[in-house]
Amino acid sequence: MLYFAYGSNLHHFQMKRRCKDSIFIKKINLKDFRLTFRSKYRAADIEPKKNSIVPGGLFEISKSDEKKLDIYEDYPILYKKYYFFYYGKKVMTYTMVNKSIFRFPTERYLNVVKRGYKDCKLDISYLLKALNEK
Repeated sequence: MLYFAYGSNLHHFQMKRRCKDSIFIKKINLKDFRLTFRSKYRAADIEPKKNSIVPGGLFEISKSDEKKLDIYEDYPILYKKYYFFYYGKKVMTYTMVNKSIFRFPTERYLNVVKRGYKDCKLDISYLLKALNEK
């Protein structure tokens, strides 16, 4: 199955550790969404926003990888699944259940996300913008 990562799972080493069968395919943009950070975990989330994009990584993952991600993402308590189509193919990602206020991420978490942006060759300006928008 196809999985869209936009936060710490962009980090290739971490993603491989979490999901041993995962294969990074390429970078893609999720249209009409924006990146933000929230919850007590100060973790990445996406929310609908017209004319905005969230850059991320498209991964191929196995069923057992999906189960591991469900546990890691605290599905369905913290995150729920969101599906979209990319060139006719169904893609799964996670979005937070409770849309709480913006919380600036911890330095450690942010460094993992930044490393993921490098791994996937994403435009860091989208991440910096998300950190400056409340």
